[in-house]
Amino acid sequence: MSSKLIGVGVGPGDPELVTVKGVNALRAADVVVVPVMAAPDGEDGGEPGRAEATVLHYVPREKVVRVVFALNERSDRARREAAWDAAGARVAALLDAHDCVAFATIGDPNVYSTFTYLAQTVAESVPGVVVETVPGITAMQELAARSGAVLTEGTEPLTLVPVTAGAAALKDALSGPGTVVAYKFGRQAAEVAEALRETGRLESAVWGSALGLAQESIRPAADLGDGPLPYLSTLIAPASRDGGRGGKL
Repeated sequence: MSSKLIGVGVGPGDPELVTVKGVNALRAADVVVVPVMAAPDGEDGGEPGRAEATVLHYVPREKVVRVVFALNERSDRARREAAWDAAGARVAALLDAHDCVAFATIGDPNVYSTFTYLAQTVAESVPGVVVETVPGITAMQELAARSGAVLTEGTEPLTLVPVTAGAAALKDALSGPGTVVAYKFGRQAAEVAEALRETGRLESAVWGSALGLAQESIRPAADLGDGPLPYLSTLIAPASRDGGRGGKL
């Protein structure tokens, strides 16, 4: 029988936002892998990450296996590739010993997730492995629900932009129609605020961080200052809707 690797989306942080299918997949797996950042000594970072903290609401700690990833590494390609290879080898070893390994990722495993790179690496090294995913609630859905921001109406497009490479792509998207969502913009908060101001979107936009957690913050984008925000901050800039109910149909 082929071994199975399942990427399970566990949502933005609130354990109640893990789907029933996601919980069942976590519990059915032999082990559940969670990603952690490397500490300076090369070991895992110590404190549970967001995915691990969520998983521990549903499975016992002894079933959870931490695997180190260079989660936010963008400048050192060699270090990033080496981390992917090491993580892939660790998971491949787990698949050699178990029939089913789950990988828990915040949000959704098919939306800017570390699982994508892990699955590619494992598929090349484990012949016949079956890769599946279980979708999860995304940060933009949670922020929309908590803030009352409507993501789309009628024929409006929805554009999702990661701001890890700078705010230029975000500004281009804000200049177009429809709602724009920005992920991982915390380190460029000042540039994002300026892009919103220049495109006339500042007053209607909202941002949030640590969604579903005790330290959650949800605020109008007009409150954005010059200082950096948490890395995983999310922003929603809703489309302009002047046509009344159903105006975009």
